[in-house]
Amino acid sequence: MSGENISFMRTSGGVPVLIDKIFGSESAGYMVGVRTGSRDEDESVMGISHLLEHVVFRETETRSSYQMAKEMEGAGGEMNAFTAKEMTAFYAVTISETKNTAKEMVADIVANPLINGNDVELEKKIVLQELSMIENEPESYIHDLFSSRIWRGHKLAQDEGGTAEIVKNLGSEELRAYYEERYGIPNIAVFAAGNVGEEDTVSWAEEMFDGLSGKKEIKRHGPNTPKAGYSFTENKSEHYHVAMGFPAYDSDHPDRVPLTLLSAVIGSGTSSRLFQEVREKRALVYSVYNSVEQHSDAGALCTYMSSTEENVIRGMETAAAVYRKIRDGGLEKGELDRTKNLIKGSLVRSMESTERRLYRLGKEFLLSGKHQSLGDRLKAISNVTEEDVMRVASDIIKGSTLNVAVLGRENKDIRNFSGSVLDL
Repeated sequence: MSGENISFMRTSGGVPVLIDKIFGSESAGYMVGVRTGSRDEDESVMGISHLLEHVVFRETETRSSYQMAKEMEGAGGEMNAFTAKEMTAFYAVTISETKNTAKEMVADIVANPLINGNDVELEKKIVLQELSMIENEPESYIHDLFSSRIWRGHKLAQDEGGTAEIVKNLGSEELRAYYEERYGIPNIAVFAAGNVGEEDTVSWAEEMFDGLSGKKEIKRHGPNTPKAGYSFTENKSEHYHVAMGFPAYDSDHPDRVPLTLLSAVIGSGTSSRLFQEVREKRALVYSVYNSVEQHSDAGALCTYMSSTEENVIRGMETAAAVYRKIRDGGLEKGELDRTKNLIKGSLVRSMESTERRLYRLGKEFLLSGKHQSLGDRLKAISNVTEEDVMRVASDIIKGSTLNVAVLGRENKDIRNFSGSVLDL
């Protein structure tokens, strides 16, 4: 037993089982995570993790997709999945009295998918539409471009969806081989949150997943520290979209919490430095915010902005000035305490959702092999000092590692812009 309400156990076959029991909850959620994602794919099959995630919902040994939908909705629940760079996960959340349905459905698609040729071809059509749609959603697409920019030359640069050309040529035999190689022990973990029982969850996990043993263990190699770089991608979007930032810390780094607070001071909320300097005082952008991207062996601090054509370069220059000022000038009085409360408030509100708690539990464990209670998280935030934040700022904010990606209509000045002139 570990943590405030979180228990950690293993099945007799070795499957990790993490349970976040929420007292008084009227819902229950179960998730199965597989430690494989886009960074673990060979170049010839990029996108196979994401396509497989879709295909397993088509048909199992006992259910069609329509039968699954009827059972889940009849149980007052929802079932979904996601593919990331380092994991693929499947989950279901229902009301408490129908939680057995959630368990059955998740187990069925993970342990018993048919993966037949007809289902693969049908789902490829949907995935190809999704890939096309992403390029028409510039606020999402720019983050893919930034990731490709900063991790260039490493598998972390591979998009979760792959490319249309490769996905078109993937067949059921390749998907079945990928499934048989990776879906199971030692790459699998089980998570539960809400009104769930420990013995019941472990027993279920043993019955459904202990037989999926002897799979290929995923081996990874972290990226080298990337050098500074700039890229421009032409797009028909009316607005220009910018992602700029620096390589940072992995998900288990001792300074990951000060990094989160630094990012929030820079660009979380309407009182943040970026929002005030770039949007409120100068009206250079419509939207601006900061985020932290973390992986098992790498991470990034990133700023996103959207603006009209005439403001793109000035927006980037102003953002660079914000970086420089916090690194060289330190924090303002009360700024850290205000930011701590902002982060704590967001964290506490998110933990009121069974689905969010399930997601956070799974993501943290699959990236770092660890887990924390809400109390531990809040304490870690409270313990961060100004010296911690300034140490991280000095370590992370460097012109030699600044990477910038811009998406928008063709413009010679913006295309030929050099990030080196941002003077960091």
